Amino acid sequence: MAFAFPEGLAPEVYPLAWLVGAWRGAGVVEYPGIDRRRVAADVVFDHDGGPYLRYEATLRVLEGDVPERIDLGAPDADFAAPSDDEVAAAPVWTTETGYWRPSTEALDGLGDDKHTIEVLLADASGRLTAYLGWIGGGRVELASQRTIRTTTSPDVSGSRRMLGLVDGRLFWSEDLIGFGQPLQSYSSGQLTRLES
Repeated sequence: MAFAFPEGLAPEVYPLAWLVGAWRGAGVVEYPGIDRRRVAADVVFDHDGGPYLRYEATLRVLEGDVPERIDLGAPDADFAAPSDDEVAAAPVWTTETGYWRPSTEALDGLGDDKHTIEVLLADASGRLTAYLGWIGGGRVELASQRTIRTTTSPDVSGSRRMLGLVDGRLFWSEDLIGFGQPLQSYSSGQLTRLES
């Protein structure tokens, strides 16, 4: 099936067009002080015709054991999209909303096939993070530039994110600097686009 730009999408956002839609999948969360958990992820990228994409994501804790090693490249059951019933019964771990938009400034050394993007995300736990990165070839890499926290938010001062589209599945990973720890893995998993 040929790719078609979503109706009404601003031309400035065409490099991000492949993200538009609703995605669901499963993954893991683990960090020093946070026990390994299996999570369900719901992610939505949409637009209102402006030169940006709107973004919303929710992670929920799923029941069941998590294997010690999970191969993100394998279509195993642990990363199969959870059912609607599983998601409805799972408690929320975290939510975030924000905006993804192309930048008019190019990053040094960025190839012609990649586009600079800026991402602004607000986490319900009291954190606002500005990211700078690139998108191209079905891949996104972001690094936090500034993080603002409320006095009651978790002690997270920076992060790095990656998304990659492989065989129609969207893989994600997030690394954090927080709680006195150096940058290291926090969450990862894979998403499948939901039918509209």
